Amino acid sequence: MNPIYLDNAATTKIDDQVIETMYSSMKENYGNPSSTHQFGRKAKSAVETARINIAKQFNVSASEIIFTAGGTEADNLILHNAVLNLEVQRIITSRIEHHAVLHTCKYLEKTYDIRVDYVNVDEFGVVDLIHLEELLSDYDDKTLVSLMFINNEIGTILPVKQICDICKKYDTLFHSDTVQAIGHYKIDLQNTPIDFMVASAHKFHGPKGVGFAFFKKGFGIKPMLHGGDQERGARSSTENVHAILGMEKALDIAISNLEKDQKHIKNLKSYFISELKKISENIKFNGLSSDLENSTYTILNVQFPVLNEMLLFSLDLAGISVSGGSACQSGSNKGSHVLSEILSGDDEKKASVRFSFSKFTTKEELDLAIKVLRNNI
Repeated sequence: MNPIYLDNAATTKIDDQVIETMYSSMKENYGNPSSTHQFGRKAKSAVETARINIAKQFNVSASEIIFTAGGTEADNLILHNAVLNLEVQRIITSRIEHHAVLHTCKYLEKTYDIRVDYVNVDEFGVVDLIHLEELLSDYDDKTLVSLMFINNEIGTILPVKQICDICKKYDTLFHSDTVQAIGHYKIDLQNTPIDFMVASAHKFHGPKGVGFAFFKKGFGIKPMLHGGDQERGARSSTENVHAILGMEKALDIAISNLEKDQKHIKNLKSYFISELKKISENIKFNGLSSDLENSTYTILNVQFPVLNEMLLFSLDLAGISVSGGSACQSGSNKGSHVLSEILSGDDEKKASVRFSFSKFTTKEELDLAIKVLRNNI
């Protein structure tokens, strides 16, 4: 059986058109963008054109886009700036955020003696908006709320507009890790006033090792990397020209084909849910991942009614690539902090698997995956 890739929330296959764009750039844009001669100017022009085109996709200005090595660096740059540059003394986040946020918040708390509070989430991974307001009304010092747009493990979609309204009400800054949303949803930052957000190109069929941070105009940026003062002084290091152009192309393809790709992937997810239910009525779906309205169409987190610690390995041996949850499945000593937060008792011990889809996923692949699962459940 040909390998079947169902781990697109981890990373995606690079689109052939993106590869062609990067290949052309490697041949033509070999100058250093910081050089003042014609080769450097050509590379610099390509980077700045990409910045303009990416900014247009979100209805913001090019000066608000800072290129980084990916979402993790972008999250770090934003959170460090909030504390060291914008005088934030408290961060409100949740315990089911990506580790790029959670670990950074813990570091900032320990190193700079800021306060970190955690808003409650329910058994579906939904943020408790009443508790968020209680936290904001209980503290006068400058605060940043950091909540991810789409949870990378269970796919729950944040009620972003409501969060924006609450943050505005309490004069609070709002940062959202949008890694799983960009390229899959249209985001207009004039209508959805997020102050800071991040992207990672490899989540929407672009290259690994490149992303960007969005800083709303008016917020100064102090770099974490010092040296050559690239990115208008916000991030030193020679720009990854070819990857930046690849990201620009990948985002353009994703947004241009958004409606078609959404329909295709939603149909696949819906079909996969129905086929899984045929295997066993005891199969559950973690969070809201089976809800096509309140969960992203790209992720389905499935809890199987077995304590099968070898399920992930069995799937891998059968040529099916997915991600797991609990430690006994993944070979990790820690397991999924997200599932640990929302599940309890026997459910946490059961085999949970994250399936994630892309425009390249086919119904035939899902049928083969169902066949393998039926033999292992």
